[in-house]
Amino acid sequence: MTDSVKEKLLAFFHTIQQYKGCKTEITSGLYALTASFDAKNTTWNLSEFTFVRAAFRQNGDRLIIEGKKMYYEFSAANIIDFKQPDLHSYEIIEAYGDVAFRITKIKFTIK
Repeated sequence: MTDSVKEKLLAFFHTIQQYKGCKTEITSGLYALTASFDAKNTTWNLSEFTFVRAAFRQNGDRLIIEGKKMYYEFSAANIIDFKQPDLHSYEIIEAYGDVAFRITKIKFTIK
């Protein structure tokens, strides 16, 4: 993780409580690096919940986003990119080895 990505990610997690009580949509995709990235070759999952809190689990260096009876974890050591493509929307990319990646898109709906 570059210093720039780390700074953006930490800023996001320091301000994430502003979304408490908001409908949250997490779309995650698993893909293998090939000659060109194609979304149709990605395995996608979708979760919707009301955001409760975020946390950092030191055992395993995991960032966690929680809803009621649900949580989603990111491996801090594997994060290679963090973006904010739109207002209240975020994107995190994790690398698991040289060719396996997980892209996670988070969208908060403001009341």
